[in-house]
Amino acid sequence: ANTESVTRSGSDALNAAISEFGATSIEPVFNMAINGAEKRAYGLHRWYIAKFDEEANLEVVAEKFAAAKEVKRVQYSTTLARPKVSAHPVPESFATRAEGDMPFNDPMLELQWHYDNQGLQSLYKTAKRGEDINAFAAWKHTTGNNQVIVAVVDEGVKYNHPDLEANMWKNEAELNGKPGVDDDANGVVDDIYGYNCVKANGNITWNKGSWKKDSKGNQYWDGDSGHGTHVAGTVAAVNNNGIGVAGVAGGSGNGDGVRIMSIQIFDGDGNSSLSSNAKGMEYAADNGACILQNSWGYPMREGQTMTDGDYQSDFSVELNAIRYFVGKSNCSAMQGNIAIFAAGNDGKATADYPGAFNEFIAVTAYAPDGLPTSYTNYKYGCNVSAPGGDIWVENRSYKYEGTVLSTLPSECIDILTNAPYGTDYGYMQGTSMACPHVSGIAALVLSYALDNGIMLTNTQLNEIITSSVRNIDDRLTGVK
Repeated sequence: ANTESVTRSGSDALNAAISEFGATSIEPVFNMAINGAEKRAYGLHRWYIAKFDEEANLEVVAEKFAAAKEVKRVQYSTTLARPKVSAHPVPESFATRAEGDMPFNDPMLELQWHYDNQGLQSLYKTAKRGEDINAFAAWKHTTGNNQVIVAVVDEGVKYNHPDLEANMWKNEAELNGKPGVDDDANGVVDDIYGYNCVKANGNITWNKGSWKKDSKGNQYWDGDSGHGTHVAGTVAAVNNNGIGVAGVAGGSGNGDGVRIMSIQIFDGDGNSSLSSNAKGMEYAADNGACILQNSWGYPMREGQTMTDGDYQSDFSVELNAIRYFVGKSNCSAMQGNIAIFAAGNDGKATADYPGAFNEFIAVTAYAPDGLPTSYTNYKYGCNVSAPGGDIWVENRSYKYEGTVLSTLPSECIDILTNAPYGTDYGYMQGTSMACPHVSGIAALVLSYALDNGIMLTNTQLNEIITSSVRNIDDRLTGVK
């Protein structure tokens, strides 16, 4: 921002605070040049981000700004904490089940128990047949529709992955435009596959990071784990292409899978902030996504209530942006959009935020026996459960087959071995893995609606997802 914009906010009180504390910039969070009237209805025009010298006392600054009558809320643009996750990479394997038993020719589909659980004890000691999302039955009706766009808010998605590339959303104006030019005038340069919230540009990455040393001098990798690529594969890995795994809404092999837009909130060892995250939601809304897939969240801190704190407030920059997304209608078969969140992996009786708000869907996780996993959050704010998997320990060794199999970036570093994965596929577990199953199901519902001329509201889609389930409460007889 230039000097004039820094020192002229339109408010004497704000100008005084800006001058006193030496703001280096103050500018709108959101791009009001696109869909400005709609954004004003959600109050997005009211949010500004002020930046200060590193030596400024932010608590004093915040108090000064809050004292201005024009300011309703001051919120710190907190940096998001990257979840510590690991994958178990596996080489591509080939089918052993009879070909006639499988709806597609993806060779690793038979290992994806979360789509069609045969109750195999070799995969999970207490596995039970039918504890899955019943994908095979759903695929008889629809396998996807390329008009449905799912925004994966996560690490960057490996857009040239052999099992994802054909189902990536592509911004054709930028793809066919000039490098370094904002060809579609949406405020982002070269955003071919989505938006990088950390860097505020269109450069999607998935294998960045740095080597660091712990207090004992041991080297460890701090960076991308492939989490976003794994999530994207569950939603829409390309089906029936003769390689790797299948996706819930990955199509039939005829170019009809749903499309993945990458909204990158982690970049190597750099993390997004609340305001940058909000801009990612805005980007997804403005560029056609109708499902917001969020395998992240903020756990409630000790002593907090359900309504206080930066994330829980009903008036926060990120929540306003999500509501703007949900209020858009980017699929011709649905009025409104839908946002789906992972409930969290802390074993607590409440979902993480923002998913805990009752206007969004929060997803808990179950294991191949249909029971809650050892780590899942539950109860308050949670809406539906889906396969997240659980590692099984047998003879003092881990068995990963009971977790979720999906796509990985082969070049990412495995934090357990400090070496590259070396394969495009692997296992992960968590409500992060359960969440994209529900996003994939939502995408299938919309695909079926598009194919059959059905019009839904986002409330109806929410009700379809949360009511088309099996009750497991009467099976929860154990104790913690």
